[in-house]
Amino acid sequence: MAVNHLHALILAGGRGTRFWPKSRKARAKQVIEFFGQGTMIQQTVARLKQAIPLERIWILTNPHLRDEIVRQLPGVPKRQILAEPAQRNTAPAIALAAHILQSIDPDAVMGIFPADHYIENEAAFMKTVKAAYATAAQGRMALIGIQPRWPETGYGYIEFEPGAMNPGSVAAAKVTAFREKPALAQAKRFLRAGNFCWNAGMFFWRAEVYLSQLRQHLPATAKLIDSLPAFGSRRFAKAVEAVFPQCENISVDYAVLEKAEGVAGFVAGDIGWNDVGSWNAVYELLQHDGDRNGVRADAVLMESRGNMVAADSGRMIALLGVNDLIVVDTPDALLVAHKSMAQRVGDLVKELETLHRSELL
Repeated sequence: MAVNHLHALILAGGRGTRFWPKSRKARAKQVIEFFGQGTMIQQTVARLKQAIPLERIWILTNPHLRDEIVRQLPGVPKRQILAEPAQRNTAPAIALAAHILQSIDPDAVMGIFPADHYIENEAAFMKTVKAAYATAAQGRMALIGIQPRWPETGYGYIEFEPGAMNPGSVAAAKVTAFREKPALAQAKRFLRAGNFCWNAGMFFWRAEVYLSQLRQHLPATAKLIDSLPAFGSRRFAKAVEAVFPQCENISVDYAVLEKAEGVAGFVAGDIGWNDVGSWNAVYELLQHDGDRNGVRADAVLMESRGNMVAADSGRMIALLGVNDLIVVDTPDALLVAHKSMAQRVGDLVKELETLHRSELL
C-alpha cells in the first residue's frame, strides 16, 4: 500500500442541536471541549495524524464553523478546510471530497471519519483503520463497525455472514446487509445473533471507486460533481457554490453502500467508542461522584443522584433533592431536562427557530 496516497476526510458540518445551549451554529459540538482533552475535532485530528499526515487531512464543514475550525487546527492547511455551500448529507459531501482528491492525486485512497466521536483505546482503533485503508487500496469499499454492547435502537446496524464477525480482527469480512435503526425487540435479536455491529459512519475506498459507484447509483448527483473543475482552478469555488446545492440530499448508506457489492467490513474491538450523540453520552464519559453525579461546573449537590451538570456561566449551580437531570448553564441560556429526554433537546432548537430566537441559535 502506497501510504503517500492515503487521505482522511473528516465530516464536520453538523449543528449538534442535541447539545444546546452549549452548541450553537457558530460553535457546534465538534468545536467544543467536553472532556478537557481538546475539542472534539482536535481530538479526531490528533488521533488520525498517527497514520495520516496533516497535509493529507481534509475537513468538510459549514460556513458558520469554518473560521473556528481553521483557528483550532493551525497544522492543517487552510485550503483543506472547506465549507459546503448547503447541507446535502453525506453522499454528495463525500463525492465533493472524492472529486477534489482525484483531481490532485489520481491514486487517492480516502478514509471518512465523523468529527465528534470519542475513542479511548486509540492504538487498537488505529490498527483497524490501517487494515481498512489497506483493503480500500486494493479497490474494495470497506467500513469499520463497532461491536454492540447493548441493544441500541438509535444506530443503524451492519450485518455480516454468520460466524464472520470477529471484533478486533484485521481480516476483512463480507458485509451482507445494512439495517436501519431497529425497534428494541429487533435490536435484541441482532445482539443475540452475534453477526451484527453498529454502523459508526467510518468508510474507506479509492476516490475513483466511490465516484464510479456514484455514477451508477446516483447519476444525477454524480453528473453535477463531474461538472466541477479541478481543485485549485480559479473557477472551483464559484462552481461549487452553484452546483453543490443542486445535489440530492441523501446519505452515503442509502445512495451507495446499500447497493454496492462486495463491501468489506472490520469490527473494532473494545476501543471505548462513544458517538457523543447527546448529553447522556457526555454524562457517561464524565467522572462520577458517589451518587453517580457527573459535574463540570462550580456546583453543590445535596441529596441528588444521577445528575449531569455543566456550566460556563460563572454562576454557582446548586441541586437539592433531584435525580437524573441534565443541567447545562451558559451565559445566555439554561437547560434543565430529564435524562430520559436527552435525545429531544434538538426539538427545543426547532421551537426556538419557530419563535425566531436567532440570538439563541
